[in-house]
Amino acid sequence: FQRCREPGLVESKWSMRLISAQASQTGRIGQGPTAQWDKTMMARIIITLLIFLALSDNADIPASSASLPTSGGNSLSRSIDTVDSTGRLTAQQIIDRLCDASRLREAQLRRYSVPSLYRVTTGDGTVRAEVNAVLHYRAPGTKEFTIVSENGSEAVRNRVLKPLMDVEVETAAGKNRLAGSIIPANYYFQLLGEETIDSHLCYLLQVTPKRSDKYLFRGKIWIHAREFSIVRISGQPARSPSFWISRIDFTRNYRKIGDFWLPARNESQTQVRFFGRNILTIDYGTYDMS
Repeated sequence: FQRCREPGLVESKWSMRLISAQASQTGRIGQGPTAQWDKTMMARIIITLLIFLALSDNADIPASSASLPTSGGNSLSRSIDTVDSTGRLTAQQIIDRLCDASRLREAQLRRYSVPSLYRVTTGDGTVRAEVNAVLHYRAPGTKEFTIVSENGSEAVRNRVLKPLMDVEVETAAGKNRLAGSIIPANYYFQLLGEETIDSHLCYLLQVTPKRSDKYLFRGKIWIHAREFSIVRISGQPARSPSFWISRIDFTRNYRKIGDFWLPARNESQTQVRFFGRNILTIDYGTYDMS
């Protein structure tokens, strides 16, 4: 995990200095001998984002039953609002029910397999690289990937997409999952109202991190009003993973498969200084629960 994260930061800065020096000779970044360094730096910068994405992908699934608050429990700090004079559920009560429901779903989910398409594109829609794989999950925390096909830049595939899969495997096994979980220990919650997402009535909550942490985000979550599962997450990392990344916006959608809500699509748009916008998407196909 450390090997994947730290060298990328150091080498990306060194690469940027080299690009600047060579650009003074060619007159433009991305031409002549600097082109290969552009790609290398982009791959190393994006990898810092992938660690955050992989952790937050498991954010609504508890690290363990012992780490979750129970309804009415006082072991964790509480949300912003705890009382609603109208008798409606408060943000605290909604999050308590989300934690309880997540615990039950985790205990019941035994296995699944799903084809997954990992893709990086530029702002104009050009595909830089993609990997088709089948994700296999087995309880209590094992993920494995079988790569079916891959296309595009070898550097992006080997330094961005495949390391993302490695991080997903590690986080599924429990590494740092509590650090990114959507629980009162990590966030303040404010109920904004209700919205319908794909015909599902949801509670809309504002999520504010309690600390500037690379594993946390600020944004909004949509929680199913009856089943208390996360339907959508949208926001930005609480802390930028690199100086060279000026902005990151991500959206993660879930869909119901049987009794479970599982990932449907992830999309993150990363604005990189001097290099423009890059888009990482993960599309999940038909789930096999057998």
